[in-house]
Amino acid sequence: MSSLSSLLSSPLVEGTLAVAYVLLSLTVTIDVLLKKSDVRGALGWIGLVWLAPITGSILYFLFGINRVTRRALMLGRRDDFRQSLPPNTAPHTLPNIALLSDISDRVTQNPLTDGNALDILRGGDEAYPAMLAAIRGASHCVALASYIFRDDAAGRAFAEALADAVRRGVDVRVLLDGLGAGYIYPAIFNRMRRSGVRAERFLHTWLPWRMPFLNMRNHRKILVVDGALAFVGGINIGAENLSAPSGLPPSLKVQDVHFKVAGPAVRVAMDAFASDWSFTTGENLDGAIWWPALEKTGNVFARGLRSGPDADIYRLELLLGAAITLAQKRIRIVTPYFLPDARLQFALLQACLRGVEVEIVLPGRSDQRVMDWAMRGHLRFFRHIKAAITATPEPFDHSKLCTVDGEWALIGSSNWDARSFRLNFEFDLECTGRDLTARIDAVIDDKIARGTRLTPDMLAAEPVWLRLRNAAARLLMPYL
Repeated sequence: MSSLSSLLSSPLVEGTLAVAYVLLSLTVTIDVLLKKSDVRGALGWIGLVWLAPITGSILYFLFGINRVTRRALMLGRRDDFRQSLPPNTAPHTLPNIALLSDISDRVTQNPLTDGNALDILRGGDEAYPAMLAAIRGASHCVALASYIFRDDAAGRAFAEALADAVRRGVDVRVLLDGLGAGYIYPAIFNRMRRSGVRAERFLHTWLPWRMPFLNMRNHRKILVVDGALAFVGGINIGAENLSAPSGLPPSLKVQDVHFKVAGPAVRVAMDAFASDWSFTTGENLDGAIWWPALEKTGNVFARGLRSGPDADIYRLELLLGAAITLAQKRIRIVTPYFLPDARLQFALLQACLRGVEVEIVLPGRSDQRVMDWAMRGHLRFFRHIKAAITATPEPFDHSKLCTVDGEWALIGSSNWDARSFRLNFEFDLECTGRDLTARIDAVIDDKIARGTRLTPDMLAAEPVWLRLRNAAARLLMPYL
């Protein structure tokens, strides 16, 4: 022990450690200066690595390096198999909604398609039977992506339907998130593969230095059958989404909203799946069975929005920011996780100052306790934003809806938090049409009617220790 102490205290070792300290801190500082656009975040990282070089550098490697963009650039999205969509005339709508549609065209780089039909499916009770019937009726192909896919009664019903489709000669592809479906032992994944289903995991690896789950998750929920019928929204696959008794207490149940889509917009959902599948497996789904001609079946204008930490980054934030800025009468937001950054928060404040009615519907209690604390801490800063905030009772409301002025809606898998805005791969549909928006608003009305008004003053009146806990949790916003 004494010889080791003598060695560590020798001038040579001390000098070597000092040089390593400076080089390590300089390396991180250079990386931060070149890659971090947020000044406060950059100063925080630089201060951390100089004050605690070893710990700070490890934390920066795990959470600070924008490996999201770096790895996403390696996705090499295979645009060669993407099918172009025919141009459509703009919908007859309010001038501000028409302008929003023009902005979305440039942001998403996807055309607005008309002739779509959308059905609202409330919870697994309505969504699962429709999805299973579509899989059982598939003639050519099935593409399914899900963030969570449980090995319970609900999950096994899907696994069995997919296996039956394979036995009928249907081409089936299933893509599960490497973390959400179970990182160590994904039982349902193994079950499907044993039954002959072609299932893969998105960005799953056992190499510690290549574990991207720290940042990147495929949060998309997409089912496309025969290239002509799609199901999109926020519902994962698990018994917690069913109202029937499943042995789960009410606190673990989930309510959600999904959408059945027919028409030209199905192709954009299929494109999102095919892109992720191509990256994961190297297989291009370019056969004719995946891309049939699609007829107009309804009166909804819809546009697919792929967002994620690659070339699609910031698309979701840009579109929502434009929607808030252009709103003239009413903005309605339903989300399970609400941690908008300062820019969206300021846009909401400006909307309120213009006289726009802003309604925000959140779960009274989510499935993540730290997230609940952070949201309550964040809402304290909404004191000057005259928004009507409603907290819904159990079961946990996982719905993701947004409408503007009764004419425009955004539906899909995205939450209002940093993970959905910057880190997750998401898929949403932007829809323009009074009828569909009215039906979505009716769903929101029902949620508000069952909820309880929550005000910043109520949060400010909480005990000091609660406010401190919530404020501390709010500092984790970039990683929740």
